[in-house]
Amino acid sequence: MRLPSSIFVSVSLFTAETTAALYLSSTYSSAGDQIWQGLTLLFTLVPSVLVQLTLTFIHRDLSRDRPLILLLHILQLGPIVRCLEAFCIYGSVGRVEEPYVSITRKKQMPRGGQSEEVERQVGQAEGKLFTHRAAFARTSVIQAFLGSAPQLTLQLYICVLQRDVSIGRGTLMVISLLSIVYGALRCNILAIKIKYDDYEVDVRPMAYLCIFLWRSFEIATRVVVLVLFSSVLQLWVLPVVLVNFLVFFLYPWILFWQSHSPFPENIEKTLTRVGTTIVLCLLTFLYAGINMFCWSAVQVKLNDPDLINKSQNWYRMSVYYMLRFVENASLLLLWYIYKTDFYKVICAPLLVLQLLVAYAIAIFFMLVFYQFCHPCRRLFSSSMTQGLWDCSSLLCLMCNSASPQNRPMGKAVLEPSSPTTHKEPANDRAHDTVSDTTDDLPNDTTYDMLNDTIYDIPDDTGNNIAAGVNGDICHTVSCNA
Repeated sequence: MRLPSSIFVSVSLFTAETTAALYLSSTYSSAGDQIWQGLTLLFTLVPSVLVQLTLTFIHRDLSRDRPLILLLHILQLGPIVRCLEAFCIYGSVGRVEEPYVSITRKKQMPRGGQSEEVERQVGQAEGKLFTHRAAFARTSVIQAFLGSAPQLTLQLYICVLQRDVSIGRGTLMVISLLSIVYGALRCNILAIKIKYDDYEVDVRPMAYLCIFLWRSFEIATRVVVLVLFSSVLQLWVLPVVLVNFLVFFLYPWILFWQSHSPFPENIEKTLTRVGTTIVLCLLTFLYAGINMFCWSAVQVKLNDPDLINKSQNWYRMSVYYMLRFVENASLLLLWYIYKTDFYKVICAPLLVLQLLVAYAIAIFFMLVFYQFCHPCRRLFSSSMTQGLWDCSSLLCLMCNSASPQNRPMGKAVLEPSSPTTHKEPANDRAHDTVSDTTDDLPNDTTYDMLNDTIYDIPDDTGNNIAAGVNGDICHTVSCNA
C-alpha cells in the first residue's frame, strides 16, 4: 500500500498558505491598509470554508454521529484531522487482520493489441485511504483556484503598486504559486483516473514533470499578464475578468438548456432541489475559476448523469489555447501602449516577448505530455498533435474563405454569354451528396470518459460497504485528461 504522501502535501500547502496569509494580514493591519487586509483574509477564509464543506460532504459526516469531527471542521482544522486519520489508517495496515476484503478488476495497458484483466483484493483500510486521497485531490483543486490563484494575483498587484516585495508577501506568493500548480497537477491526474477507471494507471515521474512545467509556465504567465494590465488600466480589468468568468460559468448552463434534459436529481439523495441547484452553481463556479487561469482538465456537462463531459475533443482545447494566446497578447499590447513611467526601468518589449514565449513553452510541454508521457496514450483514438494540426488547418481555411479576394466569381462575370445551351453536369448532385455525407461524419478525436467511483468503506459500526460516492465534481472537484 502506497504512503499517503499526496494527502500530506495537500495539507502542508493548505496550512502554510493559511499561516502566511494570516501573518501578512496582520502586517497590513499594523500599516493601516484596511483594504489589502480585508482582501487577503477573504481569499484565505472563503476557500478554507469550501474545503471544510467538501471534506464533510464526501465523508458524509452529517449523516453520522461524529460531533467532534464536525466541531473541528467548524474551527477550520478539518484537513489536519483528516490527514492524521489517514496516516493512522496507513500505520494500522497489517497489524490487525481485516474481516472484510473486496475484489477489484483492473485492465492492464494493452500490449500488442491485447489487454489482460487482473483481480486484486482491496481491504477495508485501503478502501478508506482511497476515499481520503480522492477527497484531498478535490480539495486541492478548490484551494488552488478559488484561493491561491486570486491571492497570488492580489499580492503581485500590491507589489507592483508599492514597488516593494516584503519577506512576508514574497513567501505567500511562492506558496500560492506552488499550491496552484499542485492543484492543477492533481486535477490532471484525477481526470486520467476518472476516464481510465477500468485500467490500472501508472503515472511515471516524467509525466509529473511535464505537467508541473506545463502548468507552471501557463499559470505564472497568466497571472503576470493580468497584473500588468490591471496596473495601468484599473477600470478595464473588471470587465475583462467578468467576461472571462461569465463565459465559462454560463457555458455549461447554456448547453444544458439547449439539450432540454431533465434537472439532475441523482447528485445526492439527501439534497433538495434547492440544494442540488446550489451544488451545481458551485461546480460551475469552480469550473469558471479554473478556466480563468488555465485549461480545465475536466469539462462540465450538466445534462450527463455524471456531470462530466465524456468526450474529449482536441479541437476545443486548441481553440481555448489559441484564443487565450490572442487575449494575452492583446492585454500585453494595451499595457505596452498605456504603461506609466514606473516601467521605464525595464525593457518593455523584452518583457512582452518573454511572456509570450513562456506561454508558448507551456503549450510545448502540454504537447510533450499528451504525445509522449501520458500514461494511457495507447488508448487514444487519435493523436493530439494531429488534432491540433487539423484545427489549425480548419481555422486557416475558414479565414481564407471569408476573405473577399478569395471568393469565387460567377461565370457570367468572367465569361461572355454564349448562344449555346449550357449543359449541367450529371454528377453534380452526386458530389453534393458526398459532401453532405462527409460533413456529417463524427469527429474521431473524441473518446469516452469513464466514471470515477469512490467506495465508502464501512466504519466499525458496520455500515453498508458499497455506498458508491459518484466521482462527479458536484461532490468533489474533478477534471479531464
